Amino acid sequence: MELQNLIQDLISLPGPPGQEQAVREYLSHYLNRIGYSSTTDEKGNLKVVIEGDPNLPSVLVTAHMDEIALMITKMEDNGIIRIASLGGAYPWKWGESPVRILTSTGQLDAILSFGSIHTNHPSSVAEQAREKPLEWKHAHLFTGMNKQELEAAGIRPGLRVILAPSRRQLTVLKNHFTGPFLDDRADVAAMLLAMEEMKQSPVMNAGKITFLATVSEEVGGEGARFHLVRNPAEICIALEIGPTTPDAVFEIDENPTIWVRDAYAAMESRDADMLAACCKDIGITPHWQYLSRGGSDASCTAAQGLCGRPITLGLPVENSHGFEIIHKDAIHKLAALLVHTLRTCATC
Repeated sequence: MELQNLIQDLISLPGPPGQEQAVREYLSHYLNRIGYSSTTDEKGNLKVVIEGDPNLPSVLVTAHMDEIALMITKMEDNGIIRIASLGGAYPWKWGESPVRILTSTGQLDAILSFGSIHTNHPSSVAEQAREKPLEWKHAHLFTGMNKQELEAAGIRPGLRVILAPSRRQLTVLKNHFTGPFLDDRADVAAMLLAMEEMKQSPVMNAGKITFLATVSEEVGGEGARFHLVRNPAEICIALEIGPTTPDAVFEIDENPTIWVRDAYAAMESRDADMLAACCKDIGITPHWQYLSRGGSDASCTAAQGLCGRPITLGLPVENSHGFEIIHKDAIHKLAALLVHTLRTCATC
């Protein structure tokens, strides 16, 4: 499948934390087409296991299926729906826009609203926004229904709210893909490309390699933690975005980022040396990245003592947790670095 079509397919699918089944079903069918058999655990992670030498380090490779979203907290009598963030969603990233509420029987359209700007009244959202950043308590969903109608339609607290299909579109700007939820759907695509390459040229002389499309990463790496408690691995390689920040400024090009540290854990120096050698072998000039905020499946689980060697490889990105921008060749480069790392890390 053409990469652009694959990315569009993936970002079109709803996958808020705790409700990733549409993404999981798509990936299961895709993996079956390229010759892999997958299973789903009790948490909802999608798993492919490639058995190896039990005397060599076991490796877990993750890319998360979930996206940042909202959750309904309550409905008022007049039909106004209040929401809260599920993951790192910010009001100024979403703005007033069409959204969809996921119910047990389907989806309900709504508009994410903040109210009129044509007032100076101190209770208005507009007046508060002139003085300080907006919070989700200032936002609401409008559906045109009253509370009784909403309840009859199955709307209740706890339901997930996602961006509407009209905002889940990939735009190509010369050498770049732009769109929502490239974190982490673009990395899921990189993992699929790596698995396709390994099908043609298997990794030899390695320990067990597990590929895990994880759930609920955006709310604390829950999926990866659930897996590693039950299936220990010495090394966890998380595929992520590498957002350019004042801490690490770089061009949004095709070269992967390598997280040296984030808010949860630091990579071991031996793994940094290994990755530097891997990049040199395949002609990649990586962006070495220090993140003062954020985490990955690898670092979150390392902080919990669930993996010994956390490694996070990323796609250079502009606008994290918003309308993200990546170089269209970065996905192939990340897949290539992942495969070469898997061929190398067993001996390091």
